[in-house]
Amino acid sequence: MAVNLPPHYHEADARHKKAKAPEDKLAALREMWVLLPKHKASEKVQMDLKCRISELVDTIEEAKSGPKKAAPGTYKIPKQGAGTVVFLGPPNSGKSTLLSKLTKATPAIAPYPFTTREPIPGIMDHAEVRIQLVDLPPITPDHYETFVTDLTRSASASLLFLDLADDDGPAATVSTVERLRVARRTLVKAATGDDDPTTYALPTLIVATKADDDAADIRLEFAKDALSYDLPMLVVSAENGTGMDELKQAIFDLLGVMRIYTKLPGKPVELVSPFTCPIGSTVEEFAPTVHTDYETTLKSAKVWGSGAFPGQAVGRDHILKDKDVVELHS
Repeated sequence: MAVNLPPHYHEADARHKKAKAPEDKLAALREMWVLLPKHKASEKVQMDLKCRISELVDTIEEAKSGPKKAAPGTYKIPKQGAGTVVFLGPPNSGKSTLLSKLTKATPAIAPYPFTTREPIPGIMDHAEVRIQLVDLPPITPDHYETFVTDLTRSASASLLFLDLADDDGPAATVSTVERLRVARRTLVKAATGDDDPTTYALPTLIVATKADDDAADIRLEFAKDALSYDLPMLVVSAENGTGMDELKQAIFDLLGVMRIYTKLPGKPVELVSPFTCPIGSTVEEFAPTVHTDYETTLKSAKVWGSGAFPGQAVGRDHILKDKDVVELHS
């Protein structure tokens, strides 16, 4: 399906390319966002525009705030696996402990605040795919590492932590959300095409940790009233394993992806190392995931799984289903 960009969109794009001042570039990008047709074929363009607008807004506001203080460094974490999920929360809310239980990462864990001072990545294997988890430094009204803004922009989703062993846990989590809003990061149940392009919306799951605490049930009831967000919540204990299997599946579901296997013509199917793509993707949208050449060379495909019969010949617009096997032809 073609995006079919209107002429005025291309005119705004040309102004953006010629603009020198960040404010002029931002004005052109916002005009492009308004003019862009919002449908499935334009989803990649929508995401690209939103990232560019959000990044430019950050740049302009940082310039207005004056010279930046010297920072210990910036962090670039190469993307791995089916998606990247960042850990967000107040100090001592159990982020590092959970990372160590879900991955082979070995973050520093201590009973005092701000143990985590830099992003710590780890890989979680689940549902036949690898998912990148990144523990970020704690967030409070007075403590926010600027690199969190960049790392959340490149993330697929987030986990928001709530400490059920602390009476102040709900208030601390609320403070985390409010500080993220200042940085134009909104936590949502699921991202939609209607999200404000000047902010970055992260699909988010609230993880209520330390469910093994004696008063966890009481604090949980209070937290449900204090955290008036339309976000799903899962209660876990990294110490005794409560909810950990459910959490792994919830993280996978949060990514909104499906697993697709491929096979070569005349070769048997090997149900290992599936590719991933957004749920609802067509053959045409999936093919470049296997190789970029398919963007121009793909002619047809055969599908096992969602087809009417095994090995059914389908067109480029065939909608794939989770765990389909696809044989691509160019």
